[in-house]
Amino acid sequence: MVPASPNVGARASQGRVALTCRNGVRAIEPHASGIHRRQFLALGASLAAAAVAPDAGAEPTPIIYLAPLGDSLAEQDVDFVSRALRAFYAVEVRKLQRSALPASAYYAKRKRYRAERLLAFLSARVPSDAQRILGLTSADISTTKPPHQDWGILGLATLDGKSCVVSSFRCKRLAQSAEHARIRYGKTCVHEIGHTYGLPHCRTTDCLMHDGEGSVLTTDREYDLCSARCRPRLLRAGYPLSDSPDVPWPAPKAAERGR
Repeated sequence: MVPASPNVGARASQGRVALTCRNGVRAIEPHASGIHRRQFLALGASLAAAAVAPDAGAEPTPIIYLAPLGDSLAEQDVDFVSRALRAFYAVEVRKLQRSALPASAYYAKRKRYRAERLLAFLSARVPSDAQRILGLTSADISTTKPPHQDWGILGLATLDGKSCVVSSFRCKRLAQSAEHARIRYGKTCVHEIGHTYGLPHCRTTDCLMHDGEGSVLTTDREYDLCSARCRPRLLRAGYPLSDSPDVPWPAPKAAERGR
């Protein structure tokens, strides 16, 4: 989800921020392009090699910093997010020291934290060598989504910006296990980082950039970044993809894909 512009829905692009009210999980399948993940990775690698100058490798690997907020988020969740990000993006992931949730972001009326204030908190703490910073919390978070003044969300990201924040709070709804909730959380983090790379919501239902439509349950049918739109767009924008052929969650059953 993106921060506050008047015309975008939950977990949709709002102004310069992608407002992500993600409450579900996603899956991969053959897309319209007919290119599978392994084929696309091989194609992307060859295209990148052709475009790189002779001094290829001189560019440092982009760094995404994870910033755990609050004491209750499990270390297993933080580690899984790191694994998920590295499975899709060619990045190094580092973890910052855990810090308290800022009192300035607390919305006492609903007993939760305003996501846009958490973004401001994170933006002031971006390390000098960071490409992105991702705030991680188990606390409930919210933002304004007209006509709702305070709308609970899974995550919020600055579109084409450096910061995003994701909560595991709603990932637990109707989850079959702690692992199921953790997978939802990892998918949502990949989604929000995608927004910071300029990706809008995708209409492919099993793409990790699909709009959550106000429910975490949609993530259960998501699996990968689609090869029809999202992967090519990232490559064109200069964001390298991971060459890992593996995805840290099982592919959803065909019935869950809604096709």
